[in-house]
Amino acid sequence: MNKFIRLRLFIMMVLELFIWGCWLPMIYAYLPSLKFSVVEQSWILAAFPIAAIVGMFFSNQFADRNFAAERFLAFSHVVGGAAILLLAYTKSFWPFFSLMMLHCILYVPTLSIVNSIAFANIKDPQKEFGSIRVGGTIGWILAAWPFTFIFVDWNQVQAANPQGFKAWLGTVLGAGLVGDALQAAVPWTFIVAGIASFVLAAYSLTLPHTPPKKVEAGAERLAWLEAVRLLKHPFVLILWLVTLIDSFVLYAYFNWTGTFLGATKAAGGVGVQGNWIMPIMSIGQVAEILTMFVLGATLKRLGWKLTMIIGILGHTARFAIYAFYPATTPVVIVQLVHGICYAFFFATVYIFVDEHFPKDVRASAQGLFNAVIFGLGALLANFVCPMLLADVFTNKVTKVIEFRGLFMVPLLASLLGAIALAFFFHPPKRKEATVEGKISGAVAH
Repeated sequence: MNKFIRLRLFIMMVLELFIWGCWLPMIYAYLPSLKFSVVEQSWILAAFPIAAIVGMFFSNQFADRNFAAERFLAFSHVVGGAAILLLAYTKSFWPFFSLMMLHCILYVPTLSIVNSIAFANIKDPQKEFGSIRVGGTIGWILAAWPFTFIFVDWNQVQAANPQGFKAWLGTVLGAGLVGDALQAAVPWTFIVAGIASFVLAAYSLTLPHTPPKKVEAGAERLAWLEAVRLLKHPFVLILWLVTLIDSFVLYAYFNWTGTFLGATKAAGGVGVQGNWIMPIMSIGQVAEILTMFVLGATLKRLGWKLTMIIGILGHTARFAIYAFYPATTPVVIVQLVHGICYAFFFATVYIFVDEHFPKDVRASAQGLFNAVIFGLGALLANFVCPMLLADVFTNKVTKVIEFRGLFMVPLLASLLGAIALAFFFHPPKRKEATVEGKISGAVAH
C-alpha cells in the first residue's frame, strides 16, 4: 500500500478521536457547575449513547449506503463541529442538550465512516488496519495535552515572574486551575474540539474518494431480530450481560475520575491541579497501545475466559486504589490498568465474536455487543452515576463527597462480572460449535 495514503488515513484517525477526547473527560464535573439538575445532567450525558444505539442500527448504515464517505465526514464535522463549539457559550439546559444531541448524532456515524474509508483504501486489512487505527488512540492522548497550558492560572504565573524558559515552563506546569476557576475554563474543551472538527472537515475533502456501498434490496432487513435472537444461546447471553456490567463500570470511571482527581485531599480527593487531570487520565490510553501488542500471546496462553476475567478485574484494582489508597502516586500509576481493562476485555470480546460466529450472523453479533458497550452500558452509567454522586454519596450539609462508598459500587459490580464470567460463561469447546444453526468453525481456547 502507498505509504502516503497510509499516513493520510492515520492522520484522519488522529483527528477523529482527538475531537471526542477533548470534551469527554471534563464534562462530567462541568455540568454540575452550570447548576443543571441531576436529571438534566443525565440527559446531556445520554446524548452520546443514544446516538450510538441509533447509529448501530440505522444512521451508520444510512450514511454508509447513501453518501460518499469522505463527503459525509466533511459535512458531519462542519455541522457537528459548530454544535460542539457553541456549547462553550451555552449555559441553559435545552440549548445545551440540543447542541450536544446534534453533535453526537452527526459524530457517532463518523466513527464507522473513518473505518470504511480506511478499509476501502488498504489492500490487507488484517496487516495494515491496526497501524492506522492506533492513530485514534494517539489522537485521544494528544487531546489531553493542550489543556496542560490552557487550564493554567496565568495570574499566578505572572506574579511568580519566572526568569528563563525552564523556570517559566516549571511555573506554568505547576500553576493549574482548581475549583470554580477550573470549571469556568472547561468551555475551552468545546472550543478546541470544534476547531479540530473544522480541521478534519477540510482534511476529509483531501481523502481518497470512497463511494457509497451498494447493498442488495432486503439485505440486513431483520438485523435487529437476528441480533436479539443470538441471546438465546446461554454463553452469548452471559457474555452480553457481563459486557453490560463492564461497560457500566467503564463509564463510571469516566463519570467520577475527573472529579476525584481534582477534589482536594481534605475533601477525600487526590488534589491534582486542573491542567494535569486530562494528561493523567490519558495514561490509560498509552497503556492500551502497549497492551494490544501482547493481547494475541495472552489469548493463546490464557484462553478467552481467563483473559476477559483479568480485564474485568483491572477495574476492580483501579477502584480499590481509589477507595482505599487515594494518594497521588498510586492513583496515577493505577491508570495504567486501563490498557488491561480495554484490551483484555472489550477487544477480546470483539475477537471472540469474530472467531465464534459464522459470517452470516457475525455483523449482527458485533452490532449486539457494540450496542451495549457504546450504548446501553454508557446510558445506564450516565443516568445512575450522577444520581449516586449528588444524592447518595454527597453530604447535604458539608457538600463533601464520600468517595470510598462511591467507588465501592463499580468495585463490587466488576467483581460480580468477573464471578459471573468465571462460573457461568461456557463457550463452545468443540471445533464445530453451533450458533444460529450454523457452524462457527472456531475452536475455543
